Amino acid sequence: MSADFTLSVLDNAFTGHGITAQESLAEVVALARTAEERGYQRFWMSEHHGMPGAATSSPQMMLARLTGETSTIRLGAGGVMLPNHAPLLVAEQFGMLDALAPGRIDLGLGRAPGTDHATAMALRRHHEANDHFPQQVEELVGFLGDDFPAGHPYAAVHAVPGPWQAAENGVAPAAGPELWILGSSPHSAQLAAQLGRPYAFALQFGGADVLGAMKIYRDNFQPSRHLAEPHTLLSVSTVAHDDPQEARRQARSGAMAMLRMFQRKPFSLLTPDQVDAYRASPQEQEVIASYTANTLHGTGAQVGEGIERLNEQVQADEVMLVVTGHSRQVLRRTLELVADHFGM
Repeated sequence: MSADFTLSVLDNAFTGHGITAQESLAEVVALARTAEERGYQRFWMSEHHGMPGAATSSPQMMLARLTGETSTIRLGAGGVMLPNHAPLLVAEQFGMLDALAPGRIDLGLGRAPGTDHATAMALRRHHEANDHFPQQVEELVGFLGDDFPAGHPYAAVHAVPGPWQAAENGVAPAAGPELWILGSSPHSAQLAAQLGRPYAFALQFGGADVLGAMKIYRDNFQPSRHLAEPHTLLSVSTVAHDDPQEARRQARSGAMAMLRMFQRKPFSLLTPDQVDAYRASPQEQEVIASYTANTLHGTGAQVGEGIERLNEQVQADEVMLVVTGHSRQVLRRTLELVADHFGM
């Protein structure tokens, strides 16, 4: 069967217990190739810091590798946690990525730190970083378009590669990366609408009000030169396997990692056997059960049908599979089985 929405992939470069970073990143390359071969629209990577279970402190670096490992699939960050970075540096990095893979680069922007409080302080150096996210996005947009108004403090500062370099060298400017606003709240939805940019809602983080956020975005959308009509993406945790019990065991590994964060422990992806052996209290069992249920898991058909039911309510233009689990091989199998279900 075919879907009336596009399917894409988000890889957190999960690095489970007993797996090296080298092995995990090699599997990221393999997963990106699989996603391209099976017809997925985008392959995004997220930014995380200080986590044993995730190996992408810089999605930009991994994306640079993937530009040479793929040829058609869109590649992007889902996302860059902008308060962790100087907007000029992000504009330069994604200008380089766009030069490496013209017309295939997405830049998703988020405001969360992607880590624990202490690490966030080491990254951001001050408490107010989150409060200025809209201004940071505005500054980044100015650098990407090289269109600060006259008199702006950065009017004479140029991101290279970018439009200014192209003009100076007498060549046509590149289209540049496609900018997305990411989030799971009304604030991100409102910002995406005001900027006239596509909006990606992260359902994998729990029971946020996705319908309310999507309504705010669609009702308040202001057409821009970048986007004439609202465009939405819904990301959701998924794990598919030929054996539905194994899919559930892999989903519980991800749920256990979330429990560890609530316990103020490092985000670690334990093996399914380690999770089964953990003696959880009744309250901990509830957390594990909740995050397991929040992950679409089962056979390819069961996961595919779950995606269809979910998007019947949300009506997103795209659904992004946040592939989840301890086993990188299962992550790859997830893409294969979901693609089979949708006839990709």
